[in-house]
Amino acid sequence: MQQTNPFHVAIPVHNLAECRTFYRDILNCDEGRSSDHWVDFNLFGHQLVIHYKAKATDDTPHHNAVDGKAVPVPHYGVVLPWETFQQFSKELKDKGVSFVIEPYIRFEGEVGEQATMFFLDPAGNALEFKAFRDMGQLFAK
Repeated sequence: MQQTNPFHVAIPVHNLAECRTFYRDILNCDEGRSSDHWVDFNLFGHQLVIHYKAKATDDTPHHNAVDGKAVPVPHYGVVLPWETFQQFSKELKDKGVSFVIEPYIRFEGEVGEQATMFFLDPAGNALEFKAFRDMGQLFAK
């Protein structure tokens, strides 16, 4: 099996303080370096950076249909171990996170079966976290 290296992703946020609190206190991400315009976070071992950007005048969300659900595009997230996903989704529910797509099993009984959930950060960035009981299904056709 090939070793997976951490990814780096930088996303725009229009309220740095509110998003800093969300990633730190709601998602439990450890905070790294920061400045007046950006903050690094450890997102399950990956480097997520929130960068201040003024709110866009047209921030109409786009969705694509997947398994009968309206999936927000773009989105990002992490594929978690099954047990971690279950615990994380429970913690998010307990903290009152509003889901775009509630945690559920997608493609149940089919190739690519997975647990998934979608929610937004305070800047409207869509996050998806998912898990596979069988990680061999990650790229299965």
